[in-house]
Amino acid sequence: MKRFHIALAVASLKTSITYYTQRLGQPPAAVVPGTYAMWRTDLLNFSINESPAQAGLLRHIGFEDDMAAGFAKTRDVNGIEWEQFSPAEQDRRIEETYGTAIRQTGNR
Repeated sequence: MKRFHIALAVASLKTSITYYTQRLGQPPAAVVPGTYAMWRTDLLNFSINESPAQAGLLRHIGFEDDMAAGFAKTRDVNGIEWEQFSPAEQDRRIEETYGTAIRQTGNR
C-alpha cells in the first residue's frame, strides 16, 4: 500500500491532536507526548510536531510505501522536501528522532 505523507509544524500538540483526530475520524497511530503525533488512514500518513515558531508550515511531503526499502529524502524543483519510507522505517525514525511513541491500538 502507498499512502501520501504530509508533515506539518503546529503550535500546540495537544490542541492539534484533538482537532486532527476529529478531522480524520480516528486517533493518532502514534504519539510522543509533547512533541509528535502521526495518523495512518487508508490513503494518508499525516504527522505533526510541536514547533510554535513554525506553526502552520509544511515540514515535508512524500509517500509511505510498503514496498520501499529504507528511507530516501530529496528536494523537488521548488525546494520542497520529499520523503519515501516503509512503515517500519518511519516507526524506527520516530523513535530515533522524538523518543518512545505511545502506540494506539486499532489503527491501520
